[in-house]
Amino acid sequence: MIELHIIQPDKSILKAKLQEGLYYAGSSRTDCQLPLKYPGVSRKHLEMRVKGSSLFIQDLNSANGTLLNGVALTPNNIVAVPVNGEVQLGSIIIKLIGNATSAQPPSPAVKSAPASPSHSAPEKSAQNNLKDTNLDEFGKEKIPLLTISGIPDSARPLIQEIKKHAHVELLKRLNLKKLAVAGASEASLEQKARETIKEIVAQLNIQLPANIKKETLEQELLHEAIGLGPLEYLLSVDTITEIMVNGPDQVYVEKGGVLYRTDTAFADNNQVLSAIERIVAPLGRRIDESSPMVDARLADGSRVNAVIPPLSLIGPTITIRKFSKKPLQAKDLINFGSISPNIVKFLDICIKLRKNIIISGGTGSGKTTLLNVLSSFLPNRERIITIEDAAELQLHQEHLVRLESRPPNVEGKGEINIRDLVRNSLRMRPDRIVIGECRGGEALDMLQAMNTGHDGSLTTIHANTPRDALARLETLVMMAGFDLPLKAIREQISSAIHIVVQISRERDGSRKVTHISEITKMEGDIITMQDIFLYRHDGWTEDGKMVGKHVATGAVPSFVEDIERAKLPLDIGIFSPGSEE
Repeated sequence: MIELHIIQPDKSILKAKLQEGLYYAGSSRTDCQLPLKYPGVSRKHLEMRVKGSSLFIQDLNSANGTLLNGVALTPNNIVAVPVNGEVQLGSIIIKLIGNATSAQPPSPAVKSAPASPSHSAPEKSAQNNLKDTNLDEFGKEKIPLLTISGIPDSARPLIQEIKKHAHVELLKRLNLKKLAVAGASEASLEQKARETIKEIVAQLNIQLPANIKKETLEQELLHEAIGLGPLEYLLSVDTITEIMVNGPDQVYVEKGGVLYRTDTAFADNNQVLSAIERIVAPLGRRIDESSPMVDARLADGSRVNAVIPPLSLIGPTITIRKFSKKPLQAKDLINFGSISPNIVKFLDICIKLRKNIIISGGTGSGKTTLLNVLSSFLPNRERIITIEDAAELQLHQEHLVRLESRPPNVEGKGEINIRDLVRNSLRMRPDRIVIGECRGGEALDMLQAMNTGHDGSLTTIHANTPRDALARLETLVMMAGFDLPLKAIREQISSAIHIVVQISRERDGSRKVTHISEITKMEGDIITMQDIFLYRHDGWTEDGKMVGKHVATGAVPSFVEDIERAKLPLDIGIFSPGSEE
């Protein structure tokens, strides 16, 4: 609840206490909860939304405008009113005193607020071109806006129409595909496209909005003509980690662990399809109505998934999980608070001792990033074979063989899956096998390889806890098509897997290694485990960040004697109970 002082000419100050809800101020007594019949006040002049102890206002395109602390508001732009801020409508001044101390009903001069809100939420300016909106028309918190193009939502429909017209004209004047086939260089194609687009934009009969520059429109057209459209700029921003395209008009990104809506967009569905085709074509993959889903990768290893109609009902969709241009190192994860130095030392020792490690976690938890970091500990003098659906790992060892699966062709033939690659890798004299993700029958082949001399292998699996990871591994082994007894499968797992590293994505967007667990032995039909390190969650900061520490449980690895025999430097004190960093 808030308190307002309404200052009217030749009258005493009217005090009003407003509960949460939507209110209108204007000269109309029927349409407005705050009727103000004075010169300069329009019939429905101002929208006021009360949220907690905050007041947000929006000028409803009034005849004489609205001032906030002497500054004119842009019509239909929602702003927050500071405490003691003065809103002027004609000769009326509305002053926000602040939070009302008692939950009393509004003053009789103010009618009750409508039961349900109906307009878009307030916008608050923030750093880094971010605009945060609070509520949508259903009263739910809206996704904040990340300004990329500088084109407001109100102008976007007009810009989309202009772009569609310009693309048609560009195809008439310049056949880019024909030039590419003829052997024209990328620089030549870009120059010709840029010149043609400048001519087209200069000859437009449609007037651009006053706040939109021709250069902005030309750049968007160029990116869509010879590149990946709006994705070009988003891919170049290192702080953006994921890009999600939901049809041509909705482009979302993840930045700093927070989801944002951007103000950029494709011209139409065809432009989204063109971007998908430019991604998948160099990889020998295809996407069409007969095969409307595809997994692919960009040149830098970023993972791409695309789904098109008829499966997608909102138009073509693209999901890109970006990889940083410079691969993250262990020290980066330590600085982020994702892992502790003692855990890094321990995992380094495990890899040197050729222990088989599974990284477990949910979608987007950072499994592949952590796998990449652990893979960097692999010795340079060993033969390493990586096996992936879409090549993402960025290893820099000298003796490295990278294998990638292949989908079936148009005739449904020629598929090479992960399981085929795992079996073939055993004939390639591997010292280490690194499998990007274990998600099918290849789990059985992987376990057999680990149990027959190929120690020191690494892989990832989708699961929420170390125990769940073992249960999922059992399920994947069953998918291999062999009717194996459950006890036999568990014996294979307990003898093959040594360490399970659990990583999770927390609600503040951070990634944390939550468990380092060792598989010890079988007791009857049960695989026994012990946690060596855990992440202890202590609470949350005022700005919603997780607070906690990685601690040792006091359990000592069963292979500590192997560490001593190998004369590897490791202080046994890091396993002391309660040891924290």
